[in-house]
Amino acid sequence: MNTAILQTLPDAWADTAKVFTALGDPQRQRLLLLFEPGERLTIRQLVEVSALSRTAVTHHLKLLRDTGVLLEEKEGKAVYLRVNTARLLDTFTVVTDFVTEFAHRAEIQGLTGC
Repeated sequence: MNTAILQTLPDAWADTAKVFTALGDPQRQRLLLLFEPGERLTIRQLVEVSALSRTAVTHHLKLLRDTGVLLEEKEGKAVYLRVNTARLLDTFTVVTDFVTEFAHRAEIQGLTGC
């Protein structure tokens, strides 16, 4: 048992938790899935296709921006949002690395079903 983790959560995991929390809401998932690869959308475009109020959409988008899942780009008066694929890949890499290492250690110890 790794009891050291009870004292301090590694920074990478604390950061990962924020992304998972942001992605854990179905409304935010729907908004995120509206984006096509490489596409930039405005808040107005997202509000127009959403069943949510402008206030609710803005709230959800703020949480996605605050965690770095969405990036904001300003061009004149227009504000565009786009998916931060690097941020998502980094987040999922932390989890994938943990699972891979965990499975590898279990295999070395001769545990099955891992």
